[in-house]
Amino acid sequence: MSRFIQLHLLTSYPPANLNRDDLGRPKTAIMGGEQRLRISSQSLKRAWRTSDVFKQALGSHIGERTREMGEEVRNRLINKGVDEKKALLWARKIAERFGKLQAKDTAAIEQLTHFSPEESTAIKELAEQLAERGSEPNEDELELLRKQHSAIDIALFGRMLASSPQYNMEAAAQVAHAISVHTVVVEDDFFTAVDDLNDGKDELGAAHMGETEFAAGLFYQYICIDKSLLSENLSHDSELVNKTLKAFSEAAATVSPTGKQNTFASRARASFILAEKGDQQPRSLSVAFLKPVSGTGKGMLSNAIQRLQDTRNNMDTVYGPCAEGSPAIMNAETPEGSLQDIIRFVGE
Repeated sequence: MSRFIQLHLLTSYPPANLNRDDLGRPKTAIMGGEQRLRISSQSLKRAWRTSDVFKQALGSHIGERTREMGEEVRNRLINKGVDEKKALLWARKIAERFGKLQAKDTAAIEQLTHFSPEESTAIKELAEQLAERGSEPNEDELELLRKQHSAIDIALFGRMLASSPQYNMEAAAQVAHAISVHTVVVEDDFFTAVDDLNDGKDELGAAHMGETEFAAGLFYQYICIDKSLLSENLSHDSELVNKTLKAFSEAAATVSPTGKQNTFASRARASFILAEKGDQQPRSLSVAFLKPVSGTGKGMLSNAIQRLQDTRNNMDTVYGPCAEGSPAIMNAETPEGSLQDIIRFVGE
Protein backbone atom coordinates (compact mmCIF):
# COMPACT_ATOMS: atom_id res chain seq x y z
CA MET A 1 0.00 0.00 0.00
CA SER A 2 1.35 3.42 -0.96
CA ARG A 3 1.49 5.64 2.10
CA PHE A 4 0.86 9.09 0.59
CA ILE A 5 -1.82 10.26 -1.83
CA GLN A 6 -1.31 13.73 -3.28
CA LEU A 7 -3.90 15.75 -5.18
CA HIS A 8 -3.13 18.85 -7.22
CA LEU A 9 -6.21 20.70 -8.46
CA LEU A 10 -6.81 23.79 -10.60
CA THR A 11 -10.25 25.30 -10.08
CA SER A 12 -11.52 28.55 -11.61
CA TYR A 13 -14.05 30.67 -9.74
CA PRO A 14 -15.89 33.59 -11.35
CA PRO A 15 -16.43 36.81 -9.33
CA ALA A 16 -16.95 35.58 -5.77
CA ASN A 17 -16.39 36.16 -2.07
CA LEU A 18 -16.14 32.57 -0.92
CA ASN A 19 -14.05 33.10 2.19
CA ARG A 20 -14.08 36.46 3.98
CA ASP A 21 -11.70 38.06 6.45
CA ASP A 22 -12.79 40.00 9.56
CA LEU A 23 -13.63 43.04 7.39
CA GLY A 24 -15.76 41.05 4.94
CA ARG A 25 -13.15 41.16 2.17
CA PRO A 26 -12.06 38.09 0.20
CA LYS A 27 -9.01 36.57 1.88
CA THR A 28 -5.69 37.21 0.18
CA ALA A 29 -2.01 36.31 0.55
CA ILE A 30 1.30 37.57 -0.82
CA MET A 31 3.07 34.91 -2.88
CA GLY A 32 6.03 35.57 -5.16
CA GLY A 33 5.79 39.22 -4.16
CA GLU A 34 2.28 39.54 -5.63
CA GLN A 35 -1.16 39.63 -4.05
CA ARG A 36 -3.15 36.44 -4.61
CA LEU A 37 -6.70 35.45 -3.79
CA ARG A 38 -6.91 32.81 -1.05
CA ILE A 39 -9.42 30.28 0.27
CA SER A 40 -8.46 28.99 3.70
CA SER A 41 -8.09 25.29 4.38
CA GLN A 42 -10.61 25.66 7.23
CA SER A 43 -13.25 26.92 4.79
CA LEU A 44 -12.55 24.12 2.32
CA LYS A 45 -12.60 21.35 4.93
CA ARG A 46 -15.88 22.64 6.37
CA ALA A 47 -17.47 22.65 2.90
CA TRP A 48 -16.31 19.09 2.15
CA ARG A 49 -17.16 17.67 5.58
CA THR A 50 -20.75 18.95 5.45
CA SER A 51 -21.31 18.27 1.74
CA ASP A 52 -23.95 16.00 0.25
CA VAL A 53 -21.08 14.00 -1.27
CA PHE A 54 -19.89 13.02 2.20
CA LYS A 55 -23.40 12.51 3.56
CA GLN A 56 -24.48 10.23 0.73
CA ALA A 57 -21.31 8.12 0.76
CA LEU A 58 -20.52 8.11 4.47
CA GLY A 59 -23.57 9.45 6.31
CA SER A 60 -23.38 7.13 9.31
CA HIS A 61 -19.64 7.76 9.73
CA ILE A 62 -19.69 11.55 10.06
CA GLY A 63 -19.25 13.17 13.45
CA GLU A 64 -20.80 16.28 14.99
CA ARG A 65 -18.76 19.36 15.87
CA THR A 66 -20.55 21.43 18.48
CA ARG A 67 -20.39 23.17 21.85
CA GLU A 68 -24.06 22.42 22.51
CA MET A 69 -24.08 18.66 23.10
CA GLY A 70 -24.57 19.15 26.83
CA GLU A 71 -27.50 21.50 26.23
CA GLU A 72 -29.02 18.92 23.90
CA VAL A 73 -28.77 16.33 26.69
CA ARG A 74 -30.29 18.79 29.14
CA ASN A 75 -33.28 19.44 26.86
CA ARG A 76 -33.69 15.73 26.19
CA LEU A 77 -33.85 15.01 29.93
CA ILE A 78 -36.36 17.79 30.57
CA ASN A 79 -38.54 16.55 27.70
CA LYS A 80 -38.47 13.11 29.37
CA GLY A 81 -39.85 14.61 32.58
CA VAL A 82 -36.64 15.10 34.58
CA ASP A 83 -36.62 18.05 36.98
CA GLU A 84 -34.82 21.06 35.44
CA LYS A 85 -32.20 21.30 38.20
CA LYS A 86 -31.39 17.61 37.96
CA ALA A 87 -31.34 17.79 34.15
CA LEU A 88 -28.78 20.59 34.27
CA LEU A 89 -26.62 18.79 36.86
CA TRP A 90 -26.63 15.48 34.96
CA ALA A 91 -26.05 17.15 31.60
CA ARG A 92 -23.07 19.04 33.03
CA LYS A 93 -21.56 15.82 34.34
CA ILE A 94 -21.76 14.36 30.84
CA ALA A 95 -20.59 17.46 28.95
CA GLU A 96 -17.58 18.17 31.17
CA ARG A 97 -16.06 14.86 30.08
CA PHE A 98 -15.52 16.49 26.69
CA GLY A 99 -14.29 19.92 27.75
CA LYS A 100 -14.46 22.84 30.15
CA LEU A 101 -17.99 24.20 30.59
CA GLN A 102 -18.90 27.79 29.81
CA ALA A 103 -20.73 28.78 33.03
CA LYS A 104 -22.53 27.35 36.07
CA ASP A 105 -26.00 27.74 34.59
CA THR A 106 -25.30 25.95 31.32
CA ALA A 107 -24.11 22.58 30.03
CA ALA A 108 -22.48 24.12 26.95
CA ILE A 109 -18.76 23.49 26.40
CA GLU A 110 -16.34 26.39 25.94
CA GLN A 111 -14.66 25.10 22.80
CA LEU A 112 -16.02 23.36 19.73
CA THR A 113 -15.75 19.63 20.29
CA HIS A 114 -15.90 16.94 17.63
CA PHE A 115 -18.04 13.97 18.68
CA SER A 116 -17.78 10.67 16.84
CA PRO A 117 -21.02 8.84 15.92
CA GLU A 118 -20.24 6.24 18.60
CA GLU A 119 -19.84 8.96 21.24
CA SER A 120 -23.02 10.77 20.20
CA THR A 121 -24.96 7.49 20.35
CA ALA A 122 -23.55 6.63 23.78
CA ILE A 123 -24.50 10.07 25.12
CA LYS A 124 -28.07 9.81 23.85
CA GLU A 125 -28.48 6.28 25.20
CA LEU A 126 -27.17 7.37 28.60
CA ALA A 127 -29.62 10.28 28.68
CA GLU A 128 -32.46 7.86 28.03
CA GLN A 129 -31.28 5.56 30.84
CA LEU A 130 -30.98 8.43 33.33
CA ALA A 131 -34.45 9.70 32.51
CA GLU A 132 -35.90 6.21 32.86
CA ARG A 133 -34.37 5.39 36.25
CA GLY A 134 -34.33 8.94 37.66
CA SER A 135 -30.80 9.03 39.02
CA GLU A 136 -27.50 10.65 38.08
CA PRO A 137 -24.80 8.92 36.00
CA ASN A 138 -22.10 6.93 37.76
CA GLU A 139 -18.39 7.06 37.00
CA ASP A 140 -18.40 4.04 34.69
CA GLU A 141 -21.29 5.43 32.64
CA LEU A 142 -19.39 8.68 32.14
CA GLU A 143 -16.61 6.89 30.25
CA LEU A 144 -18.06 8.20 26.99
CA LEU A 145 -14.96 9.13 25.01
CA ARG A 146 -13.76 6.60 22.44
CA LYS A 147 -10.25 6.08 21.10
CA GLN A 148 -11.57 3.74 18.42
CA HIS A 149 -14.43 5.02 16.30
CA SER A 150 -15.61 5.32 12.70
CA ALA A 151 -15.80 9.13 12.34
CA ILE A 152 -14.19 9.72 8.95
CA ASP A 153 -14.10 13.51 9.40
CA ILE A 154 -12.18 13.16 12.67
CA ALA A 155 -9.89 10.59 11.03
CA LEU A 156 -9.21 12.95 8.12
CA PHE A 157 -9.03 16.31 9.86
CA GLY A 158 -8.09 15.38 13.42
CA ARG A 159 -9.39 16.21 16.89
CA MET A 160 -7.87 18.04 19.83
CA LEU A 161 -9.33 17.71 23.34
CA ALA A 162 -7.33 19.87 25.75
CA SER A 163 -8.80 18.20 28.83
CA SER A 164 -8.44 14.63 27.52
CA PRO A 165 -5.37 14.54 25.25
CA GLN A 166 -5.32 10.73 25.23
CA TYR A 167 -8.37 10.90 22.95
CA ASN A 168 -6.77 13.33 20.48
CA MET A 169 -6.42 12.18 16.90
CA GLU A 170 -3.80 13.35 14.42
CA ALA A 171 -5.22 14.44 11.07
CA ALA A 172 -4.52 12.10 8.16
CA ALA A 173 -5.23 14.80 5.57
CA GLN A 174 -3.14 17.93 5.09
CA VAL A 175 -5.00 20.63 3.18
CA ALA A 176 -3.20 23.70 1.86
CA HIS A 177 -4.85 27.07 1.48
CA ALA A 178 -5.97 27.42 -2.13
CA ILE A 179 -4.08 30.24 -3.84
CA SER A 180 -4.79 31.96 -7.15
CA VAL A 181 -2.10 31.26 -9.74
CA HIS A 182 -2.22 34.89 -10.87
CA THR A 183 -2.15 38.37 -9.36
CA VAL A 184 -5.49 39.58 -8.03
CA VAL A 185 -6.99 42.97 -7.28
CA VAL A 186 -10.03 42.85 -4.99
CA GLU A 187 -12.87 44.91 -6.49
CA ASP A 188 -15.83 46.76 -4.97
CA ASP A 189 -19.44 46.21 -5.95
CA PHE A 190 -21.74 49.14 -5.08
CA PHE A 191 -25.38 48.06 -5.04
CA THR A 192 -28.80 49.49 -4.23
CA ALA A 193 -32.15 48.03 -3.26
CA VAL A 194 -35.49 49.53 -4.35
CA ASP A 195 -38.64 49.67 -2.22
CA ASP A 196 -41.34 47.93 -4.26
CA LEU A 197 -44.14 49.97 -2.67
CA ASN A 198 -42.45 53.35 -3.08
CA ASP A 199 -44.08 55.05 -6.08
CA GLY A 200 -41.54 57.86 -6.07
CA LYS A 201 -44.07 60.62 -5.34
CA ASP A 202 -42.87 61.43 -1.84
CA GLU A 203 -39.41 59.93 -1.75
CA LEU A 204 -36.94 59.30 -4.54
CA GLY A 205 -33.90 57.11 -4.65
CA ALA A 206 -32.96 53.72 -3.30
CA ALA A 207 -34.25 52.30 -0.04
CA HIS A 208 -30.85 50.81 0.71
CA MET A 209 -27.29 51.24 -0.53
CA GLY A 210 -24.40 48.92 0.19
CA GLU A 211 -21.03 47.70 -0.91
CA THR A 212 -19.49 44.25 -1.13
CA GLU A 213 -16.06 43.16 -2.31
CA PHE A 214 -15.19 40.34 -4.66
CA ALA A 215 -12.54 38.88 -6.94
CA ALA A 216 -12.21 36.10 -9.50
CA GLY A 217 -9.41 33.56 -9.61
CA LEU A 218 -7.95 30.33 -10.92
CA PHE A 219 -6.82 28.48 -7.80
CA TYR A 220 -4.13 25.90 -7.19
CA GLN A 221 -5.15 23.45 -4.45
CA TYR A 222 -2.80 20.93 -2.84
CA ILE A 223 -3.93 18.03 -0.64
CA CYS A 224 -1.80 15.29 0.93
CA ILE A 225 -3.37 12.26 2.60
CA ASP A 226 -1.41 9.84 4.76
CA LYS A 227 -3.29 6.63 3.95
CA SER A 228 -1.44 4.64 6.60
CA LEU A 229 -2.49 7.09 9.31
CA LEU A 230 -6.04 7.20 7.94
CA SER A 231 -6.17 3.41 8.18
CA GLU A 232 -4.86 3.51 11.75
CA ASN A 233 -7.41 6.20 12.68
CA LEU A 234 -10.23 4.06 11.27
CA SER A 235 -9.13 0.87 13.04
CA HIS A 236 -7.73 -0.58 9.78
CA ASP A 237 -11.17 -0.91 8.22
CA SER A 238 -9.95 -1.07 4.60
CA GLU A 239 -13.43 -0.78 3.09
CA LEU A 240 -14.19 2.38 5.08
CA VAL A 241 -10.74 3.81 4.29
CA ASN A 242 -11.25 3.40 0.54
CA LYS A 243 -14.80 4.80 0.68
CA THR A 244 -13.42 7.79 2.58
CA LEU A 245 -10.68 8.43 0.03
CA LYS A 246 -13.14 8.23 -2.85
CA ALA A 247 -15.66 10.58 -1.24
CA PHE A 248 -12.90 13.01 -0.23
CA SER A 249 -11.52 13.13 -3.78
CA GLU A 250 -14.98 13.70 -5.25
CA ALA A 251 -15.77 16.45 -2.74
CA ALA A 252 -12.45 18.23 -3.38
CA ALA A 253 -13.21 18.26 -7.11
CA THR A 254 -16.88 19.22 -6.99
CA VAL A 255 -17.79 21.05 -3.76
CA SER A 256 -17.37 24.82 -3.37
CA PRO A 257 -17.31 26.85 -0.14
CA THR A 258 -20.71 28.38 0.55
CA GLY A 259 -19.68 31.99 1.21
CA LYS A 260 -21.86 34.55 -0.64
CA GLN A 261 -23.19 31.87 -3.01
CA ASN A 262 -26.63 33.51 -3.17
CA THR A 263 -24.98 36.75 -4.24
CA PHE A 264 -22.49 35.40 -6.78
CA ALA A 265 -23.57 31.81 -7.68
CA SER A 266 -19.86 31.07 -7.84
CA ARG A 267 -20.05 27.29 -7.87
CA ALA A 268 -17.20 25.59 -9.70
CA ARG A 269 -15.61 22.22 -10.36
CA ALA A 270 -11.96 21.48 -10.81
CA SER A 271 -10.80 21.86 -14.40
CA PHE A 272 -7.60 19.90 -13.86
CA ILE A 273 -6.57 17.23 -11.33
CA LEU A 274 -3.24 15.49 -10.97
CA ALA A 275 -3.27 12.57 -8.51
CA GLU A 276 -0.10 10.84 -7.28
CA LYS A 277 0.71 7.96 -4.93
CA GLY A 278 3.90 6.78 -3.27
CA ASP A 279 5.98 6.40 -0.12
CA GLN A 280 8.33 9.28 -0.94
CA GLN A 281 8.36 12.53 1.03
CA PRO A 282 5.37 14.56 -0.26
CA ARG A 283 5.84 17.96 -1.89
CA SER A 284 3.51 20.69 -3.03
CA LEU A 285 3.90 22.03 -6.57
CA SER A 286 3.00 25.59 -5.55
CA VAL A 287 6.46 26.73 -6.66
CA ALA A 288 5.06 26.47 -10.20
CA PHE A 289 3.11 29.65 -9.52
CA LEU A 290 5.66 31.83 -7.73
CA LYS A 291 5.69 33.78 -10.97
CA PRO A 292 2.06 34.74 -11.70
CA VAL A 293 0.52 32.97 -14.68
CA SER A 294 -0.70 35.20 -17.51
CA GLY A 295 -3.66 34.73 -19.81
CA THR A 296 -1.68 35.21 -23.00
CA GLY A 297 -1.18 32.56 -25.67
CA LYS A 298 -3.43 29.55 -25.09
CA GLY A 299 -5.06 31.16 -22.06
CA MET A 300 -4.57 31.11 -18.30
CA LEU A 301 -5.89 27.60 -17.65
CA SER A 302 -3.73 26.00 -20.34
CA ASN A 303 -0.71 27.98 -19.18
CA ALA A 304 -1.29 26.96 -15.54
CA ILE A 305 -1.66 23.27 -16.48
CA GLN A 306 1.55 23.42 -18.49
CA ARG A 307 3.38 25.20 -15.65
CA LEU A 308 2.19 22.54 -13.16
CA GLN A 309 3.23 19.59 -15.32
CA ASP A 310 6.60 21.16 -16.18
CA THR A 311 7.31 21.75 -12.49
CA ARG A 312 6.46 18.13 -11.64
CA ASN A 313 8.77 16.85 -14.37
CA ASN A 314 11.58 19.20 -13.28
CA MET A 315 11.24 18.04 -9.66
CA ASP A 316 11.52 14.41 -10.81
CA THR A 317 14.62 15.28 -12.85
CA VAL A 318 16.57 16.83 -9.98
CA TYR A 319 15.27 14.68 -7.07
CA GLY A 320 14.38 11.45 -8.81
CA PRO A 321 10.76 10.23 -8.93
CA CYS A 322 8.75 11.98 -6.21
CA ALA A 323 5.87 9.51 -6.62
CA GLU A 324 5.43 5.97 -7.87
CA GLY A 325 4.37 5.06 -11.41
CA SER A 326 2.26 7.26 -13.64
CA PRO A 327 -0.11 9.79 -12.10
CA ALA A 328 -3.83 9.92 -12.81
CA ILE A 329 -4.87 13.03 -14.73
CA MET A 330 -8.20 14.67 -15.40
CA ASN A 331 -8.19 17.61 -17.77
CA ALA A 332 -11.58 19.14 -18.53
CA GLU A 333 -10.14 21.49 -21.14
CA THR A 334 -8.63 18.90 -23.47
CA PRO A 335 -10.66 16.77 -22.45
CA GLU A 336 -8.57 13.96 -20.98
CA GLY A 337 -9.34 11.40 -18.28
CA SER A 338 -12.29 11.69 -15.91
CA LEU A 339 -13.17 12.21 -12.28
CA GLN A 340 -13.96 8.50 -12.05
CA ASP A 341 -10.39 7.76 -13.15
CA ILE A 342 -9.11 9.91 -10.28
CA ILE A 343 -11.48 8.28 -7.78
CA ARG A 344 -10.47 4.76 -8.86
CA PHE A 345 -6.78 5.67 -8.67
CA VAL A 346 -7.11 7.13 -5.17
CA GLY A 347 -9.32 4.32 -3.87
CA GLU A 348 -7.23 1.40 -5.12
